[in-house]
Amino acid sequence: MEYRELNEEYQPSLLGFGCMRFPLDAQGKIDEAEAERMLDTAIAHGVKYIDTAFPYHHGDSEPFVGRVLKKYDRSSYYLTTKLPLWDLNTLEDAKAMFENQLKRLDVTYVDFYLLHAVDKAKWEKAKQLGILAYCEELKAQGKIRNFGFSFHDEYDVFEEILTYRKWDFCQIQYNYVDTQEQAGDRGYALAEKLGIPMVIMEPVKGGSLSKLPQDLASRLKEAAPNSSISSWALRWVASKPNVKVVLSGMSTMEQVLDNLSTFEDFKPLSVAEQGLIKEIAEEIKARTMNGCTGCAYCMPCPFGLDIPKNFRIWNEHAKYGNTEVARKRYFEEMKEEERSSQCKKCGKCEALCPQHIAIREDLAHMSSDMELLKSKAG
Repeated sequence: MEYRELNEEYQPSLLGFGCMRFPLDAQGKIDEAEAERMLDTAIAHGVKYIDTAFPYHHGDSEPFVGRVLKKYDRSSYYLTTKLPLWDLNTLEDAKAMFENQLKRLDVTYVDFYLLHAVDKAKWEKAKQLGILAYCEELKAQGKIRNFGFSFHDEYDVFEEILTYRKWDFCQIQYNYVDTQEQAGDRGYALAEKLGIPMVIMEPVKGGSLSKLPQDLASRLKEAAPNSSISSWALRWVASKPNVKVVLSGMSTMEQVLDNLSTFEDFKPLSVAEQGLIKEIAEEIKARTMNGCTGCAYCMPCPFGLDIPKNFRIWNEHAKYGNTEVARKRYFEEMKEEERSSQCKKCGKCEALCPQHIAIREDLAHMSSDMELLKSKAG
C-alpha cells in the first residue's frame, strides 16, 4: 500500500475506505458480517484511512464502524467523521453532536473531522454559529487532530472557503470527466498552490466510471487487459501529487480486492495513458443529449415536472450507458407527475432557459427513450 505524507504526523494510506455504501441485508440494514469482513481485509492490506459520517446508512455507520475498530490498536488507523451542519441550529447543537459522535464511535478523539458537504449556505451558518472557533478548540484539546471540510458547490465558493483560514486538509468531488464541475481542476490547483492536502471523494462518479459503454470500455481493456475499468478513474485521481487519500465507498468484497490491487502496487498514469483517458472523457461528454446545467431557472413547472432531474437522468444514461440506474431513477424514484412524459408543452420553461434549450422537444425525446428502456426490461 502506498502512503502519502499529509503532514509530519499523518501519512494516510492512498486508498481510503468510505463507509457510506456497505452491503445491505434483506431488511436494508448494514450486512454487518460481510461489511466487517471487508473492513478487516482492507486493513490487513494496509488501508489506514476509515471515513464515516453521522448520516451514513441512516445513522448506523458510525456505531458499526466504532464496534469493528475496537479490535484494533487506536494508533493503527485514522478515523474520519463529519459534522452535519444541516442538523444544527445553535453552537450548543454542534457541541452535543460532536460529543455524541465520540460516544457512537467509542473513541476519545477523531483523526480527521470535517464540516460536512459545505456549500454557500452551510458555510455562512458555520461562521454565524461560531463552529469554526469551536472546532479549533477541539483541535487544541486533542479531540480532533486534523480539521477540514468536504465540499459541494461552485468554484467561487470553494475559493472563498479555502482561503478563509489555514485548513489541515479539504475534500472535494473530482474525477476525469467532471474536471470543470464544482471545485474541479481550478480547485485542485488552488489547494496545491496553498499547500492544503486533498482527500478525493467520488473518483468513480458514484460507479458511473466503473462500467462504461462497450466501445469505450474496450479501448481501456485493450490498453490494460488485466485492469478494471474503475481502476483507471482511481489512478487518474491518485496520479496527482497533492491528492493524499482517494476514497472509495466499497459495497462488495470484489470491489475491495480490486481497489487493493490498484493501490498496493500503485503506478501513476503514463503520458500515453493520460492521453487515452482525456480522449475517453471527451467522448463521454460529447454524448450529452442537451446542455442542461441544472440551474433550475425553468422551475417550477406549472404541471409539476422536475425538468433538471429528467435531463440529468437522460444525459447520464447517454454518457455512461447506465441503463438499470436510469430506469430505476425515472420509473421508481420519480413521482409520475415529475416525469418527462407528463409535459403539457406550455412552453413557460423555454422562455426562462438561459441555455435556450428546446425543452419541450427534448422532454418528448427523453420520454421515448425511457419507454424504450422500460420495454427492454420487460
